[in-house]
Amino acid sequence: MPRLIRILFAFLLVALSVPVRAEEPVQAPVFVSGEDGYHTYRIPSVIVSKKGTVLAFCEGRKSGRGDAGNIDLVLKRSTDNGKTWGKTQVVWDDAENTCGNACPVVDAKTGTIFLLLTHNFGRDGEAAIVSGKGKGSRTAWITSSTDDGGSWSKPDEITKDVKKPEWSWYATGPGVGIQLESGRLLIPCDSKSDGGKTRESHVIFSDDAGKSWKIGGVVGPQCNESQAVELPDGSVMLNMRSYQGNNRRLVAISKDGGVTFSKPVEDKALIEPVCQASILRLPGEGGGILFSNPASMKREKMTIRLSRDAGRTWSHAKELHSGPAAYSCLIVLANGEIGCLYEHGSKNPYETISFARFSREWLTEK
Repeated sequence: MPRLIRILFAFLLVALSVPVRAEEPVQAPVFVSGEDGYHTYRIPSVIVSKKGTVLAFCEGRKSGRGDAGNIDLVLKRSTDNGKTWGKTQVVWDDAENTCGNACPVVDAKTGTIFLLLTHNFGRDGEAAIVSGKGKGSRTAWITSSTDDGGSWSKPDEITKDVKKPEWSWYATGPGVGIQLESGRLLIPCDSKSDGGKTRESHVIFSDDAGKSWKIGGVVGPQCNESQAVELPDGSVMLNMRSYQGNNRRLVAISKDGGVTFSKPVEDKALIEPVCQASILRLPGEGGGILFSNPASMKREKMTIRLSRDAGRTWSHAKELHSGPAAYSCLIVLANGEIGCLYEHGSKNPYETISFARFSREWLTEK
């Protein structure tokens, strides 16, 4: 064999023996605080339509960072798997009042996107609502889109169907709802009662394609913002923000499609700073469960985790952002990539809501 060919052959063998590293996540801002007339953007939610359009929701807070005041529910859409985004759309603007806590779900049969929301008078902060001293209370609403999020129906109030009389505070999500294999649409929610002494998570569900909604299982004590995932055996796992003082997520299981739940237990592997988080089942048999949150005792270190045993253990973890970070929402894109819409910044977590795209290989490689 000529010497040159032997050298080329040796180089080829070396090249073939070196593993190809997965590409690092591609990240870009979607909502930047101070732009388009909004002081701050908060509470991200992202979902993929039946046609593959990516819809990124959040609260556009007009005059400050606080949870009450003049707050609109806004949306941006992407038709290229989150590479580029259209202009900001206002889904709901009720003058000086608060419209927020987006929690969308897609009906896979019809393609209709249902968006669950909450509303309160802008001058009523959470403390006033919980104590009963506010002008009004917290109410639950629904709107829908049949054109991939291009337009939305007028919001309809569903408070009387999904909120118990003793609940003062009420919140949908934030994050996303899911559709069970049975076709049931399920939305995670939370509430406060007893003057704020009791915090509980719960779900609401619809078995008639979003026409009517019922209260499902209630879980407590000392938990609130939650997200749900259907496990391979058909049970529903509710993963919850905890106020029990141990900085660990709480988990409860339903064997009846969300009608009732087990007593919550801590997932000791899931550290949290008392913050919202996201959980998502990957499609396909043995696809696994994804989880994202600030994996720290404070709001920082946005981390993606993977479980291959239905959430019992978490075998892989990768950090998206090492600095300040808070709320997040996970999706699987039409091209198979994973997406995460999350709050982060350099000095505080609420400077930007960015969208990160990455492969499963990046998450699992060492």
